[in-house]
Amino acid sequence: MMASSYSAKDEDGHITVSGPGGGTLRNKKPENTAFKQQRLPAWQPILTAGTVLPAFFIIGLIFIPIGIGLYVTSNNIKEFEIDYTGDDTSSPCYNCAKNFSWNNTKSCTCTIPFQLDQPYESNVFMYYGLSNFYQNHRRYVKSRDDSQLNGNIDSLKKPSKECEPYASIDNKPIAPCGAIANSMFNDTLTLFYNDPNGTSVPIPLTSTGIAWWTDKHVKFRNPVGTNSNLTAVFQGTVKPVNWHRPVYELDTDPENNGFINEDFIVWMRTAALPTFRKLYRIIQKKNTMAPTLPRGNYTLVVDYNYPVRSFEGRKRMILSTISWMGGKNPFLGIAYITVGSVCFFLGVVLLVIHHKYGNRNNSANISN
Repeated sequence: MMASSYSAKDEDGHITVSGPGGGTLRNKKPENTAFKQQRLPAWQPILTAGTVLPAFFIIGLIFIPIGIGLYVTSNNIKEFEIDYTGDDTSSPCYNCAKNFSWNNTKSCTCTIPFQLDQPYESNVFMYYGLSNFYQNHRRYVKSRDDSQLNGNIDSLKKPSKECEPYASIDNKPIAPCGAIANSMFNDTLTLFYNDPNGTSVPIPLTSTGIAWWTDKHVKFRNPVGTNSNLTAVFQGTVKPVNWHRPVYELDTDPENNGFINEDFIVWMRTAALPTFRKLYRIIQKKNTMAPTLPRGNYTLVVDYNYPVRSFEGRKRMILSTISWMGGKNPFLGIAYITVGSVCFFLGVVLLVIHHKYGNRNNSANISN
């Protein structure tokens, strides 16, 4: 028969077992420490009318002015949008949308006149927008080779399996590989100002400075081989299936060509929602005295290369100014005003309840 005895170590969660084959065993009892026995000093707020009511009023008085400021700032941002999907028979792009497909080798051009009722000051940002395009699909997001996009020669010749089925064609690697690159937006948008004297003045569009600095200089790099010529570096690779030209012919500027092309970089940063916009061009302010885009008539010329009818999508062009808080987005201001108003309203309601019933409860406690 085995005998057991307890020692002082029992307080720390140990049991000393004596007898044949005896030893020190640890049971499931937590150690006798302040942390494990929950004896650490703690502070628990006591919610009273004197602490809750001022908190509600302070939050309301702070949030409401901030929300009004954000909302007014957002409304001061000028924005103009044109839908050029071409699904309506009266649309100038109807014929392009009806007949164009990925297999077309020649682009279709449509012209859309529009009018700006107010001048646009400072820099104007030109976006393209897509709807019903799910860039957040799990397989779509994974269909890329970051090592290849970073300029790795081995990945250029042998893309990752994540790019399948857009990794190779006839045993030749695709550069850049993957579904994201294959579906790159390739409409060409050109803007003209219709001068009152009858002439059309092209609006200069800047194609650089539209991508994140970290993407341009860290995540995306061209392969560096024995030849600095991109045509020679990408020799042995083929363009993505839906592209009209190879990656080394995206731009004539060597600082904006290949994997570091900013249109390509902007597209590769996938959107979180099915309706999104991406920066396409920047219209720089040239004259401090004249507006960037004066009031008047304009023409948008679209080289229609990107079909969206197959997934019931929509395309649009957006012209927008920005402020210190970014683009036009009234949601943040409305959210601040709503939260502040609710807190202020609850503060008033609780103050009335406390004033009406608080004294009655205090009188009852005194009588008791």
